[in-house]
Amino acid sequence: MKTKILNKATDMFLNYGFKSVTMDDLANEMGISKKTIYTHFENKTKLVEQCTTHLAESISKGINAICALNKNPIEELYEIKKFVMINLKNEKSSPQYQLQKYYPKIHNSISAFQFETMQACVKENIQRGVSQGFYRDNLDIDFISRIYYSGMTSTKDHRLFPPDKFPVTTLMDNYLEYHIRGIVTPLGRKILNKIINSNPE
Repeated sequence: MKTKILNKATDMFLNYGFKSVTMDDLANEMGISKKTIYTHFENKTKLVEQCTTHLAESISKGINAICALNKNPIEELYEIKKFVMINLKNEKSSPQYQLQKYYPKIHNSISAFQFETMQACVKENIQRGVSQGFYRDNLDIDFISRIYYSGMTSTKDHRLFPPDKFPVTTLMDNYLEYHIRGIVTPLGRKILNKIINSNPE
């Protein structure tokens, strides 16, 4: 039952937001009592914490699985973006924004985990891209991996990118293209243009 509650809560939080979904909403949706939920989760904060941790770990495993395929590094970044967006329901309820606003401690903990995961993945991606001639060989890999994470995090800031002006899917596509164009060789640029023109979505 705990796993079922965790999965349903995660789904609802992503669809409607961490603040918006109440324990009553979750109980009604599942057809169970709030007492049953509280048997497994002390309070809503504990539920949010376990949901976000579970989701972050699941996404991390999925990203590692994509990286293990050793695809073309540019294609790999687009596959990871697609995978993350699907798992975050295209962030239609702006879950990260709500998490940061209403559960800052949980947000900080998850952000630290995301940074470690993303930086390791991006570093490996850049190193492979350089060795295969798709990325420039004069890149400061540590800098690029950190600036990539910093930029990706900034796209979640609604003060900088209001959702009504910057739909999340378009924003992610634009940011990824911006990142890749800054590091590719002419060979890499050809692959990037092919991916964009083929409309991978």
